Amino acid sequence: MAFVPIYILILGFTIVIDYFSGILIEKAEGKRRKTYLIISLASNILVLAVFKYYNFFNENITQLMNSLGFDNPMPYLSILLPIGLSFHTFQAMSYTIEVYRGNQPAVRNFGIYSLYVMFYPQLVAGPIERPQNLLHQFTEKHYFDYKRVTNGLKLMVWGLFKKVVIADRLSLFVDQVYNDPTSYQGLSLIVATVFFTFQIYCDFSGYSDMALGAAEVMGFKLMQNFKRPYFSKTISEFWKRWHISLSSWFKDYVYIPLGGNRGLKWRWYFNLFVVFLLSGFWHGANWTFVIWGALHGFYLIFGITTKPMRDKLNSFIGLNKFPRFLSLIQIIITFLLVSFAWIFFRANSLNDAFYICSNLFTGLGDSISSILNGFAQRGQGKNVFSQIFLGQLIEDFIIAVLGIALMEFVHYKQRNKSLRELVSTKPFYVRWAGYYAIILAILFLGVYGQRQFIYFQF
Repeated sequence: MAFVPIYILILGFTIVIDYFSGILIEKAEGKRRKTYLIISLASNILVLAVFKYYNFFNENITQLMNSLGFDNPMPYLSILLPIGLSFHTFQAMSYTIEVYRGNQPAVRNFGIYSLYVMFYPQLVAGPIERPQNLLHQFTEKHYFDYKRVTNGLKLMVWGLFKKVVIADRLSLFVDQVYNDPTSYQGLSLIVATVFFTFQIYCDFSGYSDMALGAAEVMGFKLMQNFKRPYFSKTISEFWKRWHISLSSWFKDYVYIPLGGNRGLKWRWYFNLFVVFLLSGFWHGANWTFVIWGALHGFYLIFGITTKPMRDKLNSFIGLNKFPRFLSLIQIIITFLLVSFAWIFFRANSLNDAFYICSNLFTGLGDSISSILNGFAQRGQGKNVFSQIFLGQLIEDFIIAVLGIALMEFVHYKQRNKSLRELVSTKPFYVRWAGYYAIILAILFLGVYGQRQFIYFQF
């Protein structure tokens, strides 16, 4: 509404349709139940298709028709993509699906259902909630609880730290390189890609932490959306830890209805690949997102098909005797595969993505030698570093790396207990020293300006 006030009618339209569809589905019998469900789903998908995908398909159809010597009569629409449209659309769709399946009674209170779709902490970037978890909380009495409120605030502060101290500082390097990739090669592209891997995690998980924390302060419990994803040993495990609300949504409403892993292997692989293609397309109307999703689908299928061979190889060379070392290798390989796929997610175009992929190792040795020689020559290292990143300060680089190291140390300590549980066992002076340290870091080390959360665009 801040950009286009009339856009509130988009939410109003889908809320009214889904509210009455839920009641009609619950009352109806036989084929009429499915008819009402289809009307509801079609309405939501239509809104998503018009605002998010119409121009994408129209541009591709225009290119195809022009190549054949024809003109495309369909006009280009000058419309803005409403912030978070994909998130609240998927959340609304989960409601009518669950009512249809008999897992959720239809809500008669229009205000309660509207609140389910428009609950402010997670409206624009999730987590994508299910009606069974959230709806009943809106009818319950919530009392003030000091421990719950402070726990929520701690989570919000941790999320803000990840966003403004780590993610937004990393963006200084990432944006510099990815907005003009042909000016860089080798080390600059590698560092920018690795930095984006952490930037998108800190940005999105930081938002999720703040959403969960804000809800908790008020007495509401939202589902966990991230669980230390870069400690994953396989791509399959990564998707059980990354954007959990979306991956579980696709599993429950697309993958399993397609047949899941039942039946022939080729059908199983097909179902997996379709889900990841759709996941990529969900993220944005651009071929870069489609390829990103396809890469993850390929990773997953390749991992499944080669697992017996890899297990035999590990046993043959004796890696199974060193489980911690084997786990470390698996984590590193998974991290590298995920980082490579992020190139397509972040690149502004396919041409940029292909340039980055083909120039990751160009001049790598020369860049490393230049930096080492520069530091050996009394202060010239800063100048060489500045040349590689076109003016970015080495101090920003150091703060970013230390922020990542601190975060991953915290993640390592969270293997068995949450951060808040770990903190609660410390003496009060240690706890408060930590609170002041992280607040001061946000105030003095945060990068401020007009910087959106990355996932607001979806």
